[in-house]
Amino acid sequence: MIKNLSKINWLAVLLSLVFYSFFGWLWFTVLFPNQYASTLDKLGMMPTKPDPIYFYGPALAILPTIITAALLMLVLNINTRKVAIEFALVIGFGFLVANTFNIAINPNIPHPMTYGLLVGGFQLICILVTCIILQAMRKK
Repeated sequence: MIKNLSKINWLAVLLSLVFYSFFGWLWFTVLFPNQYASTLDKLGMMPTKPDPIYFYGPALAILPTIITAALLMLVLNINTRKVAIEFALVIGFGFLVANTFNIAINPNIPHPMTYGLLVGGFQLICILVTCIILQAMRKK
């Protein structure tokens, strides 16, 4: 499977990473900042000038997921938008949303269900768009 890394369209991976990062900024700082802070019982307490890790950390953390999705789509020969969406829903719900809820069920997250829905919803949307980008830009 690893030998197929050279067959990945790295521009599609980069574009997906840019989308994921921009949408994360939009989702958590423009669309739902209060809801996100509320899930953590930190409403009005979020830092106004976050540390740099909050800017580059999420991109570095999600990059392996995007590369893995690209590799699996290549190996599984996912070559239509319909199948890419089905694949995204399977890994989105099966891995990303499920893992988000698993992380949320933690004494440090006071509202795990709300957190899971908010962050899991973000992850599901992003992996859907990512898989559509990867499929649309796959190497022939």
